[in-house]
Amino acid sequence: MRENIAESAAGARLLVVDDEPELRDALSRALRLAGYRVAVAADGRSGLGAVATDRPDLVVLDVRMPDMGGIEVCRTLRKNGDGTPVLMLTALDGVRDRVAGLDAGADDYLVKPFALEELFARVRALLRRTPPGEGAPPSYADLTLLPHSRQGRRGERVFDLTRTEYALLDLLLRNAGQVLPREVILDRIWGYASAPGSNTLEVYIRYLRRKTEAGGEPRLIQTVHGLGYSLRKPA
Repeated sequence: MRENIAESAAGARLLVVDDEPELRDALSRALRLAGYRVAVAADGRSGLGAVATDRPDLVVLDVRMPDMGGIEVCRTLRKNGDGTPVLMLTALDGVRDRVAGLDAGADDYLVKPFALEELFARVRALLRRTPPGEGAPPSYADLTLLPHSRQGRRGERVFDLTRTEYALLDLLLRNAGQVLPREVILDRIWGYASAPGSNTLEVYIRYLRRKTEAGGEPRLIQTVHGLGYSLRKPA
């Protein structure tokens, strides 16, 4: 198991931002042992500076910090056009709290306490979201992805996508007409097959529907109750 983790971690640079020294040190030590290169920051403002100077591949960001919390840090990154993947850590387990983190631009959300193996799995999943290679972009009906700009197009209307939105829409487009079970989507996009009480997938489906239907277009992302989601024209 250790060899597999280290192999997938080769070369990846992580930034851990947490104001609690014990947790910050424990996380950075565990991630280094897993094969990652790790930098640390003790507060939100230092974290913003480290993202700008160190250009990490992923940020592990605590939500509750004095002066500048993780929500504000993430919102500032996205406002500045920085798409670095962000994994938020928090002791808050309410749906409203998770939605607030995702609305701020976080790519995933992990509630404390958590197992290190789950942290590793989510980090690996976020790092797998690399820019698409050459080839025809996936499309269905009048919906197309624009890989080089990380945007989507519906007819003549172009819209921006976050890293996670792009990965999710890419998965749906490449499996258009098929029903993708919720567990499969969670595993492919977030690296875990189930998360009791989590509505992360539903939040991102709502984001994609809002963007793909903003011009009054008919819905393409369909809910298949009890199973998952499917990209297909309305019946």
